[in-house]
Amino acid sequence: MTATSAGATPEPAGFDGKAFVRDLTPAPGVYRMLGADGAVLYVGKALSLKKRVGSYFLKELPSRRIALMVAQIASIEVTVTRTETEALILENQLIKSLRPRYNVLLRDDKSYPHILLTDETWPRLGFHRGPRAMAGRYFGPYPSTGAVRETLDLMFKLFKLRSCADSVFRNRSRPCLQHQIGRCSAPCVGLVPTRDYDATVRRAVLFLEGRSGELVDELGSAMEEASKRLQYEQAAQLRDQIAGIRKIQARQYVEGEQVEMDVLACTMDQGMACVLLMAFRNGLNQGTRSFFPKPNGAESIEEVLGAFVTQYYLEQRPPREIVLSHAIPDIELLQEVFSAQAGRKVEIKPVVRGERARYLDIARQNAALALATEIGSSASQRARLLSLQELLELSEPPGRIECFDISHTMGEATVASCVVFDGEGPVRGQYRRFNITGIEPGDDYAAMHQALQRRFKRGVEEGVLPDLLLIDGGAGQLAQARAVLDELGVQGVAMVGVAKGAARRAGHEALVLPDGRELRPGAASPGLQLVQQVRDEAHRFAITGHRGKRQKTRETSRLEDIPGIGPRRRSSLLKHFGGLAGLKSAGVEEIARAEGVNAALAQRIYAALHGLEPQSPQTEA
Repeated sequence: MTATSAGATPEPAGFDGKAFVRDLTPAPGVYRMLGADGAVLYVGKALSLKKRVGSYFLKELPSRRIALMVAQIASIEVTVTRTETEALILENQLIKSLRPRYNVLLRDDKSYPHILLTDETWPRLGFHRGPRAMAGRYFGPYPSTGAVRETLDLMFKLFKLRSCADSVFRNRSRPCLQHQIGRCSAPCVGLVPTRDYDATVRRAVLFLEGRSGELVDELGSAMEEASKRLQYEQAAQLRDQIAGIRKIQARQYVEGEQVEMDVLACTMDQGMACVLLMAFRNGLNQGTRSFFPKPNGAESIEEVLGAFVTQYYLEQRPPREIVLSHAIPDIELLQEVFSAQAGRKVEIKPVVRGERARYLDIARQNAALALATEIGSSASQRARLLSLQELLELSEPPGRIECFDISHTMGEATVASCVVFDGEGPVRGQYRRFNITGIEPGDDYAAMHQALQRRFKRGVEEGVLPDLLLIDGGAGQLAQARAVLDELGVQGVAMVGVAKGAARRAGHEALVLPDGRELRPGAASPGLQLVQQVRDEAHRFAITGHRGKRQKTRETSRLEDIPGIGPRRRSSLLKHFGGLAGLKSAGVEEIARAEGVNAALAQRIYAALHGLEPQSPQTEA
């Protein structure tokens, strides 16, 4: 349980930090510093709240950044926890949700790739990215999708576990190609007993956990037992498995060990930071991945790296070893927390020798190269923003750009897209699509009006509005934007229509302004290049949404045109077969086994989906 207390909320100049600290508890907990506007400035943890918070109100502060932050404090809120460990976990949760102005933030908005082993009667092995909504075991994270696919390829060769979706698995009547090429034991058609499949699943887990030595010993014993029972075919399969694992072990090159280790190197320059992660699993180098945390004024590499390690590994399963380029705060505490999280010992090593030191040097070099590239890219983005500011005569470079586009096919399945860019590029987590309804098919003006109205009504309520609004289209579409913003009383948002030129080629676009002027800066303009990038992304996002909606609509109408198929039965059939493709691949007898479908209806469904002449309808039971 936690207890919460909060300081009063005086004016910034009147906030008495020393008076606040005087009555503050010495217990462990988390503190949140708030500005006059209520925005969270900083979130921190403390073994002793009284000592830690009190350190901010000394005469000598450690850095200009801290001094600037303290000068903005209007109030402080604290949450008391039972232990420093609880405080660490709560701090990470609050940083992730509140994104405070002065905390180091991990900016990677992509989910990390994992291998998923599902928890079901016949477990499935596959690639996973995104929320962990499915029951099962998740192995990773892996530094890249390539590393995941390479591992999966190896796993299927060694263990022959199924990879197919449940809808396919349930409706197989004969083995698929995966079985024919020796990558699946075909549990779908009963070619492997449950007991043997379960044993293989357990061995696959040993392999993914890096326990190859233990796995080889177990397989060796099983091979001997099979030989004694004169089950030579099974013994040969086990022998081949052992040979495959031995071959992998021969490739292991980190001091001949089956190492499970991450090597992290951090570098900083020009107010930007890069953390490069080099991952080793089962002694094999699985590649690298570069992260660019947002320092928010932090000047210490140790602080940035420490924040990264905390935020990253509290969300991901840590390996047995974490090798660091710099010593970070709270190493002992983090080791304790990570070990408890992983259910085994986790070591954090800022000082290493031998081969680990050589890999750390490689990581440092790659981190420096990645940061230099990112700085160059950021400089280019900044130049394009400044060019756009000058082109549109804005008072300052736009901090948030939103662009809207409409996509449909002859009025069918109309979808509007909204993409968001900031000073660093696309903010994909804030993209939105709008399904357009209740308009005349093909009326782009009405579609744009509806999408903008829905977006800005919510934006007004939440206080999140763009600095620059781009509309894919000319004066007509721009007029819809003007009408919506006037209707909602939105001010201070610059608007521009992006119209294709007569040649309809990139670089010939006209930028249509609300006052009727048209700007044609040409292909060489960095500002127009930025507009093109944002517009093209909005178009791509709209097209993909439209295609998905159109396909779904066509699947629906295709089934509902069949006599005897209503919305409920259609939904049941698609769910049973995993979609229209699964239903189409099924035979008449398979369709008839679905709930609520008799032989006559199954025949009509099959005929309709395959363009055959339907048989004369018969009375259905």
